[in-house]
Amino acid sequence: MLTYMARRLLVMIPTLFMISVLVFIVIQLPPGDFLTTYMNELKAQGEAVDPSKIAFLRAQYGLDDPLYIQYFHWAWGLLHGNLGFSFEYNLPVTEVVGDRLWLSMVLNFSTILFIYVVSFPIGIYSATRQYSWGDYGITLLGFLGLAMPNFLFALILLYYANVVFGTSIGGLMDPQFINAGWSLPKVVSIIEHLWAPVLVIGTSGTAAMIRRLRANLLDELGKQYVVTARAKGLSPMKVLFKYPLRMSLNPFISDIGNILPQVVSGSVLVSVVMSLPTTGPMLLSALQSQDMYLAGSFLMFLALLTVVGMFVSDLLLAWLDPRIRLQGSISQ
Repeated sequence: MLTYMARRLLVMIPTLFMISVLVFIVIQLPPGDFLTTYMNELKAQGEAVDPSKIAFLRAQYGLDDPLYIQYFHWAWGLLHGNLGFSFEYNLPVTEVVGDRLWLSMVLNFSTILFIYVVSFPIGIYSATRQYSWGDYGITLLGFLGLAMPNFLFALILLYYANVVFGTSIGGLMDPQFINAGWSLPKVVSIIEHLWAPVLVIGTSGTAAMIRRLRANLLDELGKQYVVTARAKGLSPMKVLFKYPLRMSLNPFISDIGNILPQVVSGSVLVSVVMSLPTTGPMLLSALQSQDMYLAGSFLMFLALLTVVGMFVSDLLLAWLDPRIRLQGSISQ
């Protein structure tokens, strides 16, 4: 176990190194360096460009140095928490991201928790009562949840909340707390506003997970070992939870590598529609304005979450499923 973990950690280092090289190449793709591209963008928008500021940034970030030296300074800064300077916001990237990263994590972790808590009991009920009226009803609601785009559901919810109840459910807090420091009233305000985006974002995810869990569990319940367990007289609950449900969870555990990056970058359209101060719209804006230090920092963070998520999912799969081993040999 420890040998496997050490080997995987050693593999993660060159993987992240290659990803950092690719990200650096991407942020250098626009004509000239990204500072020149940013200047051209400002000129196209009719905004003034301060030559002293440009000269300061060019000297500070060594944009006249060879590319390999620029990469070394950029990567070294990432390792020490220096994410660079945002040209669009005229601030260091760490200050620009600020509370948005924490708010994104709170929102998306709450959404993931909502999806798992709601979908698992419903999916188990639907699989164990196949072709019942409850199963048909859940299937109908599941298809509706999959068919309706999240941003459309957000627009409908915003409209009816305003027309019927005369209130606004946009944002993640009351207006007086937007630029205020952290306090207990601000946390309470976030909790009060959290239900709406969690419901909107979690609807399609819940519907999809119910369908997947139902299909996986039905496949396991039809296998021979389940029939044998029932023939031995085991209780239905023990037969269900001992092995079939555990075996049905493998696809969801392997999805952790995809779930973790969504904690930061997910739900961009919903965040725009509902005016949520999260990192998704900021990443989109950074890509549109070619604010490449900000965009590059986001991309590296997403890559790190993906690699870590894959590592965690491998360990959990080996713990959950006795058929999976961290090490093995090929028999002749």
